[in-house]
Amino acid sequence: MRYRRLMAVERDQVLRSAAALLTRKSTATMDEVARAAGISRATLHRQFAGRDALVRALEALGIAECEAALEAARPDEGPAADAVRRLVAEVEPHAPLLAFLYTENQLFEGEEQNGDWAAIDERIAALFRRGQASGEFRIDLTPAWLTEALYGLLASGAWAVAEGRVAPKDFTHMIVELLLGGVRRPDAPARRKEA
Repeated sequence: MRYRRLMAVERDQVLRSAAALLTRKSTATMDEVARAAGISRATLHRQFAGRDALVRALEALGIAECEAALEAARPDEGPAADAVRRLVAEVEPHAPLLAFLYTENQLFEGEEQNGDWAAIDERIAALFRRGQASGEFRIDLTPAWLTEALYGLLASGAWAVAEGRVAPKDFTHMIVELLLGGVRRPDAPARRKEA
């Protein structure tokens, strides 16, 4: 039992190291991933048979982090605009990994697509539908499009921060203000950021 826990911790550390490297250099080789994790290529290969297996494991990590962020953001509570603010703030620490996954087309094509992404998409789209139903958000933009726009902004923000073009402290503010500026109904009152 102790050995399994140790292996789980090691695997998690390897995944986090791989995520950190691949978010900076998406073309990194398995050798580079192993070096970044401080393990041999053989040890890495024992845990992940190849790049595809590693990417799938990173996908599972990304899904878990998105699900946790959604839970923490409480998307069904309060005004929808405030829930969007909370969601972006909760996703922010995981945005670099999500930006990497966003570029991995094989994750979102074909029969091997993980259904958990669809469940996450639906929860986010439900938040936008709620904002439309309450009169906060425009109804001429579909919830599916707003969900995709949110993903695109999160990825772009993560890349801009990683490249030093945007200060990390501005990430949430810039994404929320740009997204809500486009989605808010012109006659809906702007709300101040929650404390």
